[in-house]
Amino acid sequence: MKLSTKVAYNTIIQFISKVIATGLGLIAIAVITRDLGQEGFGEYTTAMTFLSFFGIIADLGLTLVTVQMISRPGVNEQKMLSNLLSLRLVSALIFLGLAPVIVLFFPYSANIKLAVTIATASFFFIALNQILVGLFQKYLRLDKVSIAEVANRLVLLVGVIISIKFEFGLSGIMLSTVIASAINFLLLFAFSRRISRIKLCFDFALWQEIISLSWPLALTITLNLIYLKADTFLLSIIPRQSEMGIIAEVGIYGAAYKVIDVVITFPFMFAGIILPIITLAWAKERQTDFKRVMQKSFDAMLILAFPMIVGTILLAKEIMVLVAGKDFAASGPALQILILSAGAIFMGIMFSHAVIAINKQKQIISAYLFVALSSLLIYLVVIPRFSYFGAAWATLYSEIAIGLAGFYLVWKYTGFIPSPVVLLKAALASLFMGGAILLAKNLGLDNVILNILIAVPAYFIFLLIFKGIKKEDIIDLI
Repeated sequence: MKLSTKVAYNTIIQFISKVIATGLGLIAIAVITRDLGQEGFGEYTTAMTFLSFFGIIADLGLTLVTVQMISRPGVNEQKMLSNLLSLRLVSALIFLGLAPVIVLFFPYSANIKLAVTIATASFFFIALNQILVGLFQKYLRLDKVSIAEVANRLVLLVGVIISIKFEFGLSGIMLSTVIASAINFLLLFAFSRRISRIKLCFDFALWQEIISLSWPLALTITLNLIYLKADTFLLSIIPRQSEMGIIAEVGIYGAAYKVIDVVITFPFMFAGIILPIITLAWAKERQTDFKRVMQKSFDAMLILAFPMIVGTILLAKEIMVLVAGKDFAASGPALQILILSAGAIFMGIMFSHAVIAINKQKQIISAYLFVALSSLLIYLVVIPRFSYFGAAWATLYSEIAIGLAGFYLVWKYTGFIPSPVVLLKAALASLFMGGAILLAKNLGLDNVILNILIAVPAYFIFLLIFKGIKKEDIIDLI
C-alpha cells in the first residue's frame, strides 16, 4: 500500500471512528446525567477532574515523544518501546497511586472519594494506552486504535446502562469506566503483539535520556492543565453562597463542558492532519506553500466556528435539555459563554500547531506559564463571587490569551498574518443564519433539531451568496 493511500485510509478510519465513538460517548453522558441529576453528575465531574491532574502529571510528556523516539534511524524499537511503557507504568503507579490518598484530605463527600478510588484504575489503563498508540501512529495502523476506542465507548455505554438498571449509582458508573478502559488497553496490547513484542524493561540510562527529551513537553502540558481544569477543580472546593449546592453547580458547569469537549474534537483532529503538511513545507523552506495551507486551514476553522457560536448562543438551553435532560436547562447560560471559548480554540488551533511545525515549542512555554498563573488568579477572584459564570469567563480569557500567543510567535518567525476576508464573510453569513433561527422560533418551531436543520443550509446558502467559500477552496482542503 502506498504511503499516500495509508495516510488517506487512516484519516478516513479515524474520522468515522471518532464520529461513532463521540456519538456513543454522548449517549453515555445523556444516560448518566439523567440518572444522577445535578448533584450526582457534579460528583462524577469532580472525581474525574481531580484524577485528571494526576493523570497528566503521570504522563511526563511521554505520549508526545513516543513516536519521535521509536522512529529514530537504527533504533531498537522493541527495547525503546518496552522502556517507554515500563517508565509510564512506574510513573502511573506513583502519581495515580497518590490520588486515592490525597483525596482523603479534601472537603469532598465519601461518595466522591470512593469514586476517585475506583476510577483511578481507569486512568491507569488510559496512561498505558497512550504509549501503545504511538506504535500504531508510526506504522500508520490507527485503524487498530479506532477499533479499540469504539469498543471502549460501547462497553462504557453498556456498563452504564447495566449500572443504572441495578441501581449501582455513581460507584457502578465509575466501575464501568474502569472496565471500558481495561478493554481498550487489552485490545491495543493484543494488536501491538503483531508489530512489536513489548515487555517490561528497566534501562535507567535510557529512562534518563527519555526524560531529558520529554520534560519540556511535560512542563507545557502541566501548565496547560492548570488553565484547562483548574476552573472545575476550584469550583468544587472554593466555599461560597450557593442555593443549589456547590457540587450541583459543578454538575451544571460540567454538563456544559461535556458539550464543548465534543465540539473541540474536530479542530484538534483537523489540525493534527494538517500539521505534517505545514511541517514539511517549513522544513523544505517552501514558505509560500506554508502560508497558503495556513490561510486555507484558518479559513476552514472560521467557516465552522462562527455558525457554531451564533447557533449555540441562540439554542443553548434547548441543546442542554436535549443532551443532558431537563434538570440541566440551567447549563444553557454557561454553554453560551463556553462556546465562545470553543470558538477561540477553533481560531487559534492552527497557530498552536504551527508553533510545533516551526519547532518553537520552547518559546511558547513562557506564555503557557503566564496564562496558567493569571488564569489561576482570576479563578480565585471570580469563582467566589460569580460561581460557574466566573469560571466560564475566565476560561474564555485563557483560550484567547493562548491563541494570541500562538499567533504572535507564528507571525514573528514566519511573517504569516491571516487575511480577514473569509472571517468577515463567515461572520455576516452567521448573522443571517441567526436571523433564520429566530424567525423559525417566532413561528413556533421550537424543536432544537428542526432549528439546526434550518440553520445549517441557511448558513451555507448565505456563505455562497457572499462568496465566503468557493469550489476551489474545498478542493484545496481535500
